[in-house]
Amino acid sequence: MRSARYWWRSTKPAGEGAGGATVISVVRRLIEISRPVLWINTVGTTVVAMWLAGFLWTWEIVPFLLWATLPFNLLIYGINDIFDQETDAENDRKGGFGGAKMKPSEVRMISWAAVILNVPFLVYFAIMIPVVALIWVLAYALIFWQYSAKPLRFKGRPIWDSVSNAVYAFPLAFVPLALGVDPSWPAVVGLMTWSMAKHVYDSIQDIDEDDAAGVTTTAVKFGIRGALVWSGSWWVVATVAFAFVNIPVAVVSGAISGWLLIANWRTPTSAQARRLYKYSVMFPYVAGAVAGAQLVAGMLLGLYP
Repeated sequence: MRSARYWWRSTKPAGEGAGGATVISVVRRLIEISRPVLWINTVGTTVVAMWLAGFLWTWEIVPFLLWATLPFNLLIYGINDIFDQETDAENDRKGGFGGAKMKPSEVRMISWAAVILNVPFLVYFAIMIPVVALIWVLAYALIFWQYSAKPLRFKGRPIWDSVSNAVYAFPLAFVPLALGVDPSWPAVVGLMTWSMAKHVYDSIQDIDEDDAAGVTTTAVKFGIRGALVWSGSWWVVATVAFAFVNIPVAVVSGAISGWLLIANWRTPTSAQARRLYKYSVMFPYVAGAVAGAQLVAGMLLGLYP
């Protein structure tokens, strides 16, 4: 097994120094582990939070947006990959856009990268934003860290693994609070319950691997159809909450979640959940596009200054 420091030997461009190639390879690997296709869940939520706070754009959002890219997603997924090496090694889905397969030699590099990239942002927020917003920010980071890491490791605790994923909605609270605006609480509740539902739904595809590794997720505990009932119940709550904020987004949320649930219910297998996963990944992109299209239309019609 090659260690991280030797990757450059097989990828070094002609004429490029070893040190430069090593840095490029490490950065490329960090980005891969952070799952860029899923950055929509942090970056998109941060942008929507700004819009809900009444700003089309403000430079105060820039630190939050930068944090929501590589740094925070490395905290989420890098730590997850460190603690899930045994499970991921037996999971054919890992190794692509659904998640990396981490090498034991990479653990130290990923750990330090997560610390180095995140701590400066947390220090900045501690200095620059109101205390109430900072509390939400710290809870955001802490819960995601403990989702995978010990001692709490929410991932191995049925129900708690789902509930802990409600933190995906926290930017809808701390971004407005940092900008001096009250959050849209129906939006916060809607995204919290939506995230709880989607986490369990996406976990169905990994039931066999998690069960074999002794990881008892909500999906493992409830079984496929039980997990679908759990996800469906929370998606109903989310759709109702979204309706208080934006009817088109609520309709899209209800339609897509309903289709995903029915498609998996008709074929209640992990293999079917795996086939449907790409559509689940597209879910927030479609909902975000609906919200964005309304914003652009409003700007063209002169509804926004």
